[in-house]
Amino acid sequence: MELTPKNEKPKLDLEEPEKSNGTPWLERKSFRIALLSTFTALAVVIGYMLVFLPNIELFTLMIFLAGFILGKKDGAIIGLMSSFIFVFFNPYGVSPLPLFAYQLAHYSLVGALGGISHNFLSKKEYFKPEDDLYVFRVLLIFAIIGAVITFVYDILSTLIGALSIFGTLDTFWVTYIIGLPFTTVHLIGNTLGFIFILPGLIQLIYRLLDISDD
Repeated sequence: MELTPKNEKPKLDLEEPEKSNGTPWLERKSFRIALLSTFTALAVVIGYMLVFLPNIELFTLMIFLAGFILGKKDGAIIGLMSSFIFVFFNPYGVSPLPLFAYQLAHYSLVGALGGISHNFLSKKEYFKPEDDLYVFRVLLIFAIIGAVITFVYDILSTLIGALSIFGTLDTFWVTYIIGLPFTTVHLIGNTLGFIFILPGLIQLIYRLLDISDD
Protein backbone atom coordinates (compact mmCIF):
# COMPACT_ATOMS: atom_id res chain seq x y z
CA MET A 1 0.00 0.00 0.00
CA GLU A 2 1.48 3.38 -1.07
CA LEU A 3 1.15 6.34 1.21
CA THR A 4 1.08 9.91 -0.02
CA PRO A 5 3.54 12.12 1.88
CA LYS A 6 1.77 14.47 4.27
CA ASN A 7 3.68 17.51 3.01
CA GLU A 8 2.92 16.91 -0.67
CA LYS A 9 0.47 19.43 -2.08
CA PRO A 10 -1.83 18.71 -5.02
CA LYS A 11 -0.60 20.25 -8.27
CA LEU A 12 -2.94 22.68 -9.92
CA ASP A 13 -2.63 23.26 -13.65
CA LEU A 14 -3.57 26.89 -13.69
CA GLU A 15 -2.29 29.45 -16.15
CA GLU A 16 -2.30 33.15 -15.57
CA PRO A 17 -4.44 35.07 -18.04
CA GLU A 18 -2.44 36.77 -20.74
CA LYS A 19 -2.09 40.48 -20.22
CA SER A 20 -2.55 42.78 -23.18
CA ASN A 21 0.47 45.09 -23.55
CA GLY A 22 1.62 44.01 -20.10
CA THR A 23 -1.06 45.70 -17.99
CA PRO A 24 -4.22 44.30 -16.37
CA TRP A 25 -6.09 47.50 -17.18
CA LEU A 26 -6.27 46.66 -20.88
CA GLU A 27 -7.69 43.22 -20.03
CA ARG A 28 -10.85 44.87 -18.71
CA LYS A 29 -13.42 45.10 -21.48
CA SER A 30 -15.13 48.15 -19.98
CA PHE A 31 -11.82 50.00 -19.72
CA ARG A 32 -10.86 49.17 -23.31
CA ILE A 33 -14.24 50.46 -24.51
CA ALA A 34 -13.68 53.67 -22.53
CA LEU A 35 -10.21 54.08 -24.07
CA LEU A 36 -11.56 53.33 -27.54
CA SER A 37 -14.19 56.06 -27.11
CA THR A 38 -11.63 58.48 -25.65
CA PHE A 39 -9.16 58.01 -28.50
CA THR A 40 -11.94 58.43 -31.06
CA ALA A 41 -13.15 61.63 -29.41
CA LEU A 42 -9.61 63.02 -29.08
CA ALA A 43 -8.82 62.34 -32.74
CA VAL A 44 -12.02 64.07 -33.88
CA VAL A 45 -11.69 67.06 -31.53
CA ILE A 46 -8.02 67.64 -32.39
CA GLY A 47 -8.90 67.24 -36.06
CA TYR A 48 -11.53 69.98 -35.84
CA MET A 49 -9.24 72.24 -33.78
CA LEU A 50 -6.66 72.28 -36.58
CA VAL A 51 -9.04 72.02 -39.55
CA PHE A 52 -8.58 75.64 -40.60
CA LEU A 53 -4.76 75.38 -40.67
CA PRO A 54 -3.92 74.19 -44.20
CA ASN A 55 -2.42 70.68 -44.08
CA ILE A 56 -1.41 70.92 -40.42
CA GLU A 57 -2.99 68.03 -38.53
CA LEU A 58 -2.55 65.59 -35.64
CA PHE A 59 -5.52 63.45 -36.67
CA THR A 60 -3.30 60.79 -38.27
CA LEU A 61 -0.94 60.73 -35.30
CA MET A 62 -3.78 60.20 -32.79
CA ILE A 63 -5.20 57.25 -34.74
CA PHE A 64 -1.76 55.66 -35.05
CA LEU A 65 -1.19 56.20 -31.31
CA ALA A 66 -4.52 54.51 -30.52
CA GLY A 67 -3.52 51.43 -32.50
CA PHE A 68 -0.07 51.43 -30.89
CA ILE A 69 -1.61 51.29 -27.41
CA LEU A 70 -4.74 49.17 -28.00
CA GLY A 71 -3.63 46.92 -30.84
CA LYS A 72 -4.45 46.37 -34.51
CA LYS A 73 -8.16 45.56 -34.20
CA ASP A 74 -9.13 48.41 -31.88
CA GLY A 75 -6.83 50.77 -33.78
CA ALA A 76 -8.66 49.98 -37.02
CA ILE A 77 -12.03 50.51 -35.31
CA ILE A 78 -10.90 53.88 -33.94
CA GLY A 79 -9.58 54.86 -37.36
CA LEU A 80 -12.88 53.94 -38.99
CA MET A 81 -15.12 55.68 -36.46
CA SER A 82 -13.08 58.86 -36.09
CA SER A 83 -12.57 59.28 -39.85
CA PHE A 84 -16.28 58.73 -40.52
CA ILE A 85 -17.24 61.46 -38.04
CA PHE A 86 -14.48 63.85 -39.10
CA VAL A 87 -14.95 63.46 -42.87
CA PHE A 88 -18.75 63.30 -42.86
CA PHE A 89 -19.11 66.43 -40.70
CA ASN A 90 -16.14 68.27 -42.20
CA PRO A 91 -16.68 72.08 -42.33
CA TYR A 92 -15.43 72.06 -45.93
CA GLY A 93 -18.12 69.55 -46.92
CA VAL A 94 -18.36 65.80 -47.42
CA SER A 95 -15.90 64.18 -49.83
CA PRO A 96 -17.19 62.51 -53.02
CA LEU A 97 -18.17 58.91 -52.31
CA PRO A 98 -15.04 57.21 -53.77
CA LEU A 99 -12.75 59.60 -51.87
CA PHE A 100 -14.87 59.21 -48.73
CA ALA A 101 -14.53 55.40 -48.94
CA TYR A 102 -10.76 55.70 -49.43
CA GLN A 103 -10.40 58.00 -46.43
CA LEU A 104 -12.25 55.52 -44.19
CA ALA A 105 -10.05 52.67 -45.44
CA HIS A 106 -6.85 54.71 -45.11
CA TYR A 107 -7.39 55.75 -41.50
CA SER A 108 -8.54 52.25 -40.54
CA LEU A 109 -5.23 50.96 -41.90
CA VAL A 110 -3.35 53.69 -40.00
CA GLY A 111 -4.87 52.42 -36.74
CA ALA A 112 -3.97 48.83 -37.63
CA LEU A 113 -0.45 49.94 -38.56
CA GLY A 114 -0.07 51.39 -35.09
CA GLY A 115 -0.70 47.94 -33.60
CA ILE A 116 1.68 46.28 -36.08
CA SER A 117 4.37 48.84 -35.25
CA HIS A 118 3.99 48.13 -31.54
CA ASN A 119 4.33 44.38 -32.11
CA PHE A 120 7.52 45.03 -34.07
CA LEU A 121 9.12 47.54 -31.71
CA SER A 122 8.24 45.72 -28.48
CA LYS A 123 10.67 42.94 -29.50
CA LYS A 124 13.58 45.36 -29.96
CA GLU A 125 16.01 45.96 -27.13
CA TYR A 126 16.25 49.67 -27.95
CA PHE A 127 12.50 50.20 -27.44
CA LYS A 128 12.29 51.30 -23.80
CA PRO A 129 9.15 53.41 -23.22
CA GLU A 130 9.59 53.17 -19.45
CA ASP A 131 12.99 54.84 -19.87
CA ASP A 132 13.34 56.96 -23.03
CA LEU A 133 11.99 56.73 -26.57
CA TYR A 134 13.92 59.71 -27.89
CA VAL A 135 16.67 57.51 -29.29
CA PHE A 136 17.82 57.61 -32.91
CA ARG A 137 16.51 54.21 -34.08
CA VAL A 138 13.03 54.71 -32.62
CA LEU A 139 12.78 58.26 -33.97
CA LEU A 140 13.96 57.11 -37.41
CA ILE A 141 11.31 54.37 -37.55
CA PHE A 142 8.55 56.78 -36.49
CA ALA A 143 9.77 59.38 -38.99
CA ILE A 144 9.66 56.88 -41.86
CA ILE A 145 6.20 55.63 -40.84
CA GLY A 146 4.81 59.17 -40.57
CA ALA A 147 6.31 60.23 -43.90
CA VAL A 148 5.12 57.14 -45.79
CA ILE A 149 1.58 57.33 -44.38
CA THR A 150 1.32 61.01 -45.35
CA PHE A 151 2.89 60.63 -48.80
CA VAL A 152 0.63 57.70 -49.74
CA TYR A 153 -2.46 59.52 -48.48
CA ASP A 154 -1.69 62.71 -50.41
CA ILE A 155 -0.97 60.86 -53.66
CA LEU A 156 -3.98 58.54 -53.54
CA SER A 157 -6.46 61.11 -52.23
CA THR A 158 -5.43 63.54 -55.00
CA LEU A 159 -5.73 60.79 -57.60
CA ILE A 160 -9.12 59.55 -56.39
CA GLY A 161 -10.36 63.11 -55.95
CA ALA A 162 -9.37 64.04 -59.51
CA LEU A 163 -11.07 60.95 -60.92
CA SER A 164 -14.19 61.52 -58.81
CA ILE A 165 -14.62 65.19 -59.71
CA PHE A 166 -13.25 65.41 -63.25
CA GLY A 167 -13.47 61.79 -64.36
CA THR A 168 -10.06 61.83 -66.03
CA LEU A 169 -6.40 61.32 -65.12
CA ASP A 170 -5.38 64.39 -67.11
CA THR A 171 -6.18 66.65 -64.16
CA PHE A 172 -4.28 64.57 -61.61
CA TRP A 173 -0.80 65.97 -62.25
CA VAL A 174 -2.08 69.53 -62.61
CA THR A 175 -3.94 69.24 -59.31
CA TYR A 176 -0.99 67.60 -57.56
CA ILE A 177 1.56 70.15 -58.80
CA ILE A 178 -0.66 73.09 -57.83
CA GLY A 179 -1.14 71.61 -54.36
CA LEU A 180 2.52 70.65 -53.94
CA PRO A 181 3.31 73.43 -51.40
CA PHE A 182 0.42 72.20 -49.22
CA THR A 183 1.34 68.52 -49.51
CA THR A 184 4.95 69.41 -48.66
CA VAL A 185 3.80 71.17 -45.50
CA HIS A 186 1.61 68.16 -44.72
CA LEU A 187 4.51 65.75 -45.19
CA ILE A 188 6.96 67.76 -43.10
CA GLY A 189 4.41 68.48 -40.38
CA ASN A 190 3.37 64.84 -39.92
CA THR A 191 6.95 63.60 -40.03
CA LEU A 192 7.98 66.07 -37.32
CA GLY A 193 4.90 65.15 -35.29
CA PHE A 194 5.82 61.46 -35.40
CA ILE A 195 9.38 62.35 -34.33
CA PHE A 196 8.77 64.85 -31.53
CA ILE A 197 5.18 64.31 -30.27
CA LEU A 198 4.42 60.60 -30.71
CA PRO A 199 7.25 59.18 -28.54
CA GLY A 200 6.36 61.49 -25.66
CA LEU A 201 2.67 60.53 -25.80
CA ILE A 202 3.56 56.83 -25.85
CA GLN A 203 5.79 57.25 -22.80
CA LEU A 204 3.09 59.22 -20.98
CA ILE A 205 0.38 56.61 -21.62
CA TYR A 206 2.73 53.75 -20.67
CA ARG A 207 3.34 55.40 -17.32
CA LEU A 208 -0.29 56.30 -16.69
CA LEU A 209 -1.51 52.77 -17.45
CA ASP A 210 1.57 51.05 -15.99
CA ILE A 211 2.17 49.22 -19.28
CA SER A 212 5.15 46.91 -19.58
CA ASP A 213 6.33 45.01 -22.65
CA ASP A 214 8.45 42.59 -20.63
